[in-house]
Amino acid sequence: MLRTIQTASENFCIHQIREEHKISDGITKKKTLIAYIDIDANDSTKYRVYLASDEAFMQRVSKIFLEEDESDEETLIDMTLELANLIIGSAKVIAEEEDKRPYTINTPHFEKLGIFDFEVDDSKTIIIDSDEMSIAIKELHA
Repeated sequence: MLRTIQTASENFCIHQIREEHKISDGITKKKTLIAYIDIDANDSTKYRVYLASDEAFMQRVSKIFLEEDESDEETLIDMTLELANLIIGSAKVIAEEEDKRPYTINTPHFEKLGIFDFEVDDSKTIIIDSDEMSIAIKELHA
């Protein structure tokens, strides 16, 4: 499932940010804006998908969508929620098109501004210059 989310994230970098990016395993060690979306797979499995972005990465997103050179913290939080919704929504469409464990998505939630310290099953970090955004997934058990 992380593969489709990674693909959606890379598509965002290619088509929206339009900058070269690299992918690495693991989570960024930087202070980040952290949001999550819970998803429900058609087989009744539930997952939490995290998006953790440093402020510089999110400022890139804010510049694209809002044309703001310096967004305040509240705007960056809103952009984090929007980006989580956009990427996970795009991944949902990719999963449906590839017939790979389709799922429904819930509302995004902002978790915190800080170091990512949540237990996850798998994670990747997308790097543009020195800016980083991590995506991670954790299966939820009832």
